[in-house]
Amino acid sequence: MKIAFLDRDGVINKEVNYLYKIDDFVFTPNCIDGLRRLREKNFEIVIITNQAGVAKGFYSVDDYNELTFWYREKLLSYGVDILDILYCPHHPNGCVPEYSIECNCRKPKTGLLEEVAKKYQIDIKESILVGDKQSDLNAGISFGISKVYLVETGHKIPKENYKKYHVYSDLSCIPL
Repeated sequence: MKIAFLDRDGVINKEVNYLYKIDDFVFTPNCIDGLRRLREKNFEIVIITNQAGVAKGFYSVDDYNELTFWYREKLLSYGVDILDILYCPHHPNGCVPEYSIECNCRKPKTGLLEEVAKKYQIDIKESILVGDKQSDLNAGISFGISKVYLVETGHKIPKENYKKYHVYSDLSCIPL
């Protein structure tokens, strides 16, 4: 199966530092249209997201899970089903001991992608990855995904990355 690996913050929702409150969640411009388009082109959608706020004590795993359940249901109400959502709660400089570690799942490392590959029969040549930071793309490239895209709906993209990567205004503009 072909997978669209998507970062969450800055791709699915507007960038908010340490987002965990439903009231602060806002979909990025044209996100729903972009997600629908991916599904129409037979991509399964998998969201992979670093959530350092857990390790740093800004919110709990329960807070993260509550928000995830809410936005996944919201997407379903818009006709968009998500195959899976995986997250990394770790950060080496955190203050919550069990999550304050150097791990293999925090992007740009490939642990989250590897986990998806273990669970599903993925076609890496047909899969894509979309992020708003170079670390997102580096995870995909290291994993063997050749179609990686930056979107301008999240973090400010350094000028040099416009020459280095394919950059699009939002998720709906990604070539499929």
